[in-house]
Amino acid sequence: MFFNLIFAGLSGAAIPLVMKKIGIDPAQSSSIILTTVTDILGFFAFLGFAVLFQARLI
Repeated sequence: MFFNLIFAGLSGAAIPLVMKKIGIDPAQSSSIILTTVTDILGFFAFLGFAVLFQARLI
């Protein structure tokens, strides 16, 4: 949860700024991109920790 919140906070700040910098309206699709990034990074963080602690789980 901690890493997912960190990723979400960084992405939530960076995505609208990047979209505005390249000339795209951030209100149109930043929430869709943010949700996708947060879900993907959270999923990989979960699996990464599962692999790291695999010896202790079995």
